[in-house]
Amino acid sequence: MADKTCVVCGRRIEWRKRWERDWDEVRHCGSACRRRGLREVDARLEAAIEGLLDARARAATICPSEAARQVDPGGWRELMEPARMAARRLVEKGTVQIVQGGRVVDPSTAKGPIRLRRSK
Repeated sequence: MADKTCVVCGRRIEWRKRWERDWDEVRHCGSACRRRGLREVDARLEAAIEGLLDARARAATICPSEAARQVDPGGWRELMEPARMAARRLVEKGTVQIVQGGRVVDPSTAKGPIRLRRSK
């Protein structure tokens, strides 16, 4: 089976036997992402990440919290997971890399603090 990525959270979709007949139509990793869907704030977070990276040196990194603060300065903490989701979607598009300790990490399994940089 070909690897797939959830259109909402950007994580790798694990193949399940019950999806065998419908695998080509599967777009979400589970019911939570299917219910949540993509929102207007998700597009704003992606744009904020790309804008912040464009304003920095090519090799510079940003924290997802910078994008969340730009989108909603007062409620940025609630946007931290959506900002990480936006970063994972940008990784899937090939425009961003997620790094920890200067090394590129798998967006589906990264835990803890992350930084974002432009893809090379």
